[in-house]
Amino acid sequence: MLLSVRTWLLGGLIGLVTFSAQAAECPDWSEERLSRESQALAEHVEYWDIAYHQDGVALIDDVLYDQAVERLATWQQCLDQEVNHRPLPRVTRSSGTRDHPVAQTGLNKADDDGVRRFTSRRSDLWIQPKVDGVAITLRYEEGELVEAVSRGDGERGQDWTARALQLPGVPNTLPEPLSAVFQGELYWQLEEHIQSRSPTSGARGAVAGAMAQSSPTSATLEQVGLFVWDWPDGPTTMQERLTSLTALGFDTAEYTYPLDDRRDAGYWRDRWFNSPLPFATDGVVIKQAERPGVRRWSSSPPDWAVAWKYPAQQALAEVRGIEFRVGRTGRVTPLVWLNPVQLEGRRISRVSLGSLERWESLDVRPGDQVAITLAGLTIPQLTEVVWHTQERSPLSVPPPQRYHLFSCFELTPGCDAQLLARLIYLGEQLGMQGVGEGTWQALIEAGVVTQLLDWLTVEPHQLQQVYGFGEARSAALFQQFQAARSAPYAAWLNALGMPPGGSARLGDWYTLAGYQREEWQEMPGVGPVRAEALVGFFSHPELQDMADLLQQAGVEGF
Repeated sequence: MLLSVRTWLLGGLIGLVTFSAQAAECPDWSEERLSRESQALAEHVEYWDIAYHQDGVALIDDVLYDQAVERLATWQQCLDQEVNHRPLPRVTRSSGTRDHPVAQTGLNKADDDGVRRFTSRRSDLWIQPKVDGVAITLRYEEGELVEAVSRGDGERGQDWTARALQLPGVPNTLPEPLSAVFQGELYWQLEEHIQSRSPTSGARGAVAGAMAQSSPTSATLEQVGLFVWDWPDGPTTMQERLTSLTALGFDTAEYTYPLDDRRDAGYWRDRWFNSPLPFATDGVVIKQAERPGVRRWSSSPPDWAVAWKYPAQQALAEVRGIEFRVGRTGRVTPLVWLNPVQLEGRRISRVSLGSLERWESLDVRPGDQVAITLAGLTIPQLTEVVWHTQERSPLSVPPPQRYHLFSCFELTPGCDAQLLARLIYLGEQLGMQGVGEGTWQALIEAGVVTQLLDWLTVEPHQLQQVYGFGEARSAALFQQFQAARSAPYAAWLNALGMPPGGSARLGDWYTLAGYQREEWQEMPGVGPVRAEALVGFFSHPELQDMADLLQQAGVEGF
């Protein structure tokens, strides 16, 4: 739409960044480290700029880029430095730059409250989708295209005339001999594109690549469309401008609507976010029909238009710490703790990496900046490390060979996490009501439970010694422990951690303990790997001891 995010003027960025710097805390680093990290980020941004503006290659998603630039400005303000990031003008194979005949204005971004303030103080407002592409100015003389200029810094841009004349989507000749200047967006044509379902289409990068290539194919050129979002020196009223643009062959009117009580800005924003469109969008633009004369236009954001971006579906988050959790089966799962970010109205403060191998491949450390998305709009995921912090914090990583299916049935050094996970799972399988992680953690810390089945012999007076446990709670917990003794045999096998494939109907514990690998493999769904695990389970000394204990306690099946 009215701006290409990576080609804002600095003045257009400062209004946004100043707010962000006030809202976000400065990093809890020494000034020396913050200076190093700020310099490294500035170098990253410059590297991304060069690749994007000179080569037409997007090395980072646009949303993440915007947030990275904001973060850089915040850090520079924390250091009392001048906000000095100036995006490079886009460069193509053609040479030379040109002044814009009319300055391309940037846009201030507004949130929900900002939009309400903007719309409540103005009349004759119109709305358009904020097409996600690259901005361009087109000048026609007597109906012939004579000049095309990239946005650049809003005042001066790259000469795109030769390339624009090659684009089928840009008319070389108007249907009438009109002399006029149009501002718009070159976009990558998509079919039935729904932004809410495909937020990272790469459409903007595709257009940038088409404009930067020395000899793009005809198929590539045909994919570039044009959306004219303004006619600076056109008719005075919006309706007259739209009618004239339609007569000239532009489809602006199809995507420009007046705001009223029935169909307000929220209605159109939601509609364009969730409905099929021929282009990618990243929000909406709300504008007054009446603007000042073109001589007063500048590249700074005007007060007669504002951008309202879509809800963030990807966020740049700073890593606060890494926690390595050992699960019931011995699997080590890294959890990444974040400085909280908002996505789709949710506050995200941690995300799982799933496996130790993935953590090792990403090498995530505190201070790193990572990309967070919501899978299916529900599960937060870390999709990439955007950049690593310069200072690499040492981490104590659990050795994966230390933990497995038969480790940590009792509390020995390094076993607290797996034993706790085993107890939580056991309580669930035996149907213990109101006995969760907090209860088991308290019992472990009090030394009442140090092995998987210690709770079988615990007495009410011992429970009352646990911090936070009164007489009533201790009595209720004791009742749950007693009731668990009568749980079905199959539930007990699961509670002890029997691998998949075992079946209670095959016989009691000692019958199952006598099965060989070949006999297990005769069971449906049991292959060599499961058979090996089942033999190991029933022959493990600690599990045999627990089976004896359960037999003595009168538990059925043992």
